[in-house]
Amino acid sequence: MSEEKPYALALTGASGMPYALRLLEVMLKGGHRVDLMLSAPGQIVIGMETALKLPGRCAGIRRYLAEHYAVDEALLRVFGREEWTAPLASGSSAPKAMVVCPCTTGTLASIAAGTSGNLIERAADVAIKEGRKLVLVPREMPFSAIHLENMLKLARLGVVIMPPSPGFYQGVTCIDDLVNFVVSRVLDQIGIDNDLSPRWGEESPGDAG
Repeated sequence: MSEEKPYALALTGASGMPYALRLLEVMLKGGHRVDLMLSAPGQIVIGMETALKLPGRCAGIRRYLAEHYAVDEALLRVFGREEWTAPLASGSSAPKAMVVCPCTTGTLASIAAGTSGNLIERAADVAIKEGRKLVLVPREMPFSAIHLENMLKLARLGVVIMPPSPGFYQGVTCIDDLVNFVVSRVLDQIGIDNDLSPRWGEESPGDAG
C-alpha cells in the first residue's frame, strides 16, 4: 500500500503565526505528514510573534520543530522558497490538501494570478489545477476591493477563503481558546478530525456541571 500523501502548509509574512504553529503542532502530533514552506518575511514574523528561534536553513528548521513538538522528524519536510525540485512543485506529487496560514494579501494576489513566482505560489497553483483542497487564511483588515476581488476569483475556483475570525460562543477564557477555534475550523476543511474547540450546541468546558 502506498504511503498517505502529506499535507502542505505554507507560512507567509502576515500576522497570525500562533494560528499557523498551533495548526502545525496538531497535524504533526496527530501523526500526519506535513510539507512545510516558510517565506523569509514569515520567518521574521515568527520571531516577532512567538518565542521560537528558527535556524536559517531548512534542515535545521526541520530538526528544531520536530524536537520542539516532540514528534518523529520523519513526519516533517521543510522546503525553501526557490526549491523547485520539491515534490510540491509538480502535479504528480500534489499534496492531500494545502493551507496557507497566515496568508498575505500579496501571496493571495499571486495565487489568484497564477504567477508561481516561488514554491509557495507554485504549490498553491498545483493544488488548484489538481483539484486538491486549498485553504487560505488571509490576515488583513480592512480588505480593499482588490483583496475582495482576488478572493472572489479564487472562491469561484473552489479555494476556501478563511479569514481568522474566531467565535466567542464556546466560552473563551484565554487567547488559546481563540487560536484553537480558528485552527479547528481549518482542520475541518482539510478533513482532519479534532476536538480543539466546542461545537455549536455543545457544552463549553466551563458549563459542565
